[in-house]
Amino acid sequence: MDAHTSHALYTQRRAQLAAQLGPGGIAIVPTAPEQQRNRDSDFLFRHDSYFYYLTGFTEPKAWLVITAEGESTLFCNPKDAEREIWDGLRLGPDAAPDALGVQAAFSVAELDQRLPRLLENRSVVWYPFATHEGLESRVNQWLQPVRARVRYGALCPESQRDLCALLDEMRLTKDAHEQDVMRRAAQISARAHIRAMQRCAAMLRAGQDVREYHLDAELLHEFRQQGSQYPAYGSIVAAGANACILHYRADTAPIRSGELVLIDAGCELDGYASDITRTFPANGSFTGPQRTLYDLVLASQEAAVTATKAGARFTDPHEATVAVLAQGLLDVGLLDKNKVGSAQDVITNRSYFPFYMHRTGHWLGMDVHDCGGYVEPSEIGTVNERKDPLSGELIKDRPSRILQPGMVLTIEPGLYVRPGEGVPEHFWNIGIRIEDDAIVTATGCELISRGVPVQADEIEALMRG
Repeated sequence: MDAHTSHALYTQRRAQLAAQLGPGGIAIVPTAPEQQRNRDSDFLFRHDSYFYYLTGFTEPKAWLVITAEGESTLFCNPKDAEREIWDGLRLGPDAAPDALGVQAAFSVAELDQRLPRLLENRSVVWYPFATHEGLESRVNQWLQPVRARVRYGALCPESQRDLCALLDEMRLTKDAHEQDVMRRAAQISARAHIRAMQRCAAMLRAGQDVREYHLDAELLHEFRQQGSQYPAYGSIVAAGANACILHYRADTAPIRSGELVLIDAGCELDGYASDITRTFPANGSFTGPQRTLYDLVLASQEAAVTATKAGARFTDPHEATVAVLAQGLLDVGLLDKNKVGSAQDVITNRSYFPFYMHRTGHWLGMDVHDCGGYVEPSEIGTVNERKDPLSGELIKDRPSRILQPGMVLTIEPGLYVRPGEGVPEHFWNIGIRIEDDAIVTATGCELISRGVPVQADEIEALMRG
């Protein structure tokens, strides 16, 4: 996207937000703080997603202020010839209005001086709640001088409101530009998964020692080779029994022929995440028990994909997955129908939970677990209480979000079989998850991550190559 288009895109978003602030409203949005890693070294800086969504600006120490009248003010690092030698070029306040389309820009050193005047005579101040540590106190500090001027006729904002409520709804539906970036991110990640699969099989065929970190290196190489800035999250490369640990991180464990490998990894490209999981046989050939469970998980994913379409509920793909897994767990002998009953009993009593303990998806966007409510806003007052059959906890259910075109979510069923009493030994230590990224369309969904195959036969053919 060229600079002019970028300028217009963020200007449009700021205008859309300004129109929702209400009479006399003002919004304050900081970017993320820099984080120290250790002595004289910071973690690689990553902007705040809300801030970037409204500006496209990636420098640290920046703030955006928007008024209900549509006036945008940026505070950013000033030009500094000495610091720019060390840290890189800065845009600077003088260039910011033309570059970013804001009406005014100042040095961040002037933030505390100028904010009280910007807040004066405003009725409500909006900022992201529970997102930036210390922000609430900072806002209160800026309001103190405003209150001191009340005796001179100044008005002080009477209320503070959560800006996330507005921005989350805006970010939930992705525009054409966002969808295009996410497609490219998913394509890069798919190539990275293919690279890791093929490297694994090739090293085993050559009799080499294969470790989880070898495959992690292949992922990172492809991400950067294709222009991604960094991984969207810590890559999971889990060999054998490690695949039964949901948030396992790539480590030093050996990858052995005959075991499965689960890789959950995705790159971030231009501020947007991808999120793909594939499970494959280390040597390129599934064993009988591995193939049995793999095909079951894949069938459950196919049911979830069919259920993902505009007008459906966010929970529909999960319920479709659970219906297939419940019957499948009985069919393969992981659950005993004499103990747990029918497939419907398995669903009602959540008897599948020891083998499938997470939901089937989440929103995806600038954040890998992206913002956006999971309850349908028009039905938020409808509440049904039920007792969880496993914990006994009383749960308040509200109607799930109705899917709309442009929403993006993951579809990621799995099965995780740990050794245990009554668990058939030939299934022990098999962990399988299959995850794809889906853009909701009017008639179904577009799977943007299928550049890496999911069918078992196709995976085996790929790994022979």
